[in-house]
Amino acid sequence: MVVPSAAGSLGTWNWKRIVGNMFPLLVVLSIIVLWAGITLENAEEMLEQYAILAVMVPTMVDMGGNLGAILSSRLSTRFHLGTTELDPSDRELWANVGAVLALAVTIFTALAFGAYLLGMLIGSVIPLPTLLLISLVSGMSVAVIAVVFSFAATYGSYRLGIDPDDTTIPIVTNVVDVFGMVIFIGVSAIVLGL
Repeated sequence: MVVPSAAGSLGTWNWKRIVGNMFPLLVVLSIIVLWAGITLENAEEMLEQYAILAVMVPTMVDMGGNLGAILSSRLSTRFHLGTTELDPSDRELWANVGAVLALAVTIFTALAFGAYLLGMLIGSVIPLPTLLLISLVSGMSVAVIAVVFSFAATYGSYRLGIDPDDTTIPIVTNVVDVFGMVIFIGVSAIVLGL
């Protein structure tokens, strides 16, 4: 494993370095997140027709980002402890990925059931199998994207000598939020035949 020099040590806290690294990144991420807002605005008609989907949007987007943040934090910790090199044969690494994907299945299944029950109360009923299909296809796609970007952001930050704790969560949550929105709207439109 390559260890950064003392001048660029990942363990050194320096607000100027953090702001210098993060400001351009946050500008780019803000522009990317704008895409999610445009996608949501373009789906306004579908969300009005199927109000329960509008209720699912925040949870879908938020949970994808949270799953990515969990994995990013675990990877960052392993880098700081010197216990990983992102070796594909590392069983603990795959156990973390498996845990995130299992959590995703649980969360997105619960989201479908919760949305179905709430839909019955507010009169926006979409059949449970349809909600399960939308929730699981969207959610698992977002979870896979969260895993990929967690690895890329953590490994890339570390290799560039930037503390992964400073960069991974903003990168992963913003990118996954955007993809989560786009995938959820796309899958919903396809499944509902719109």
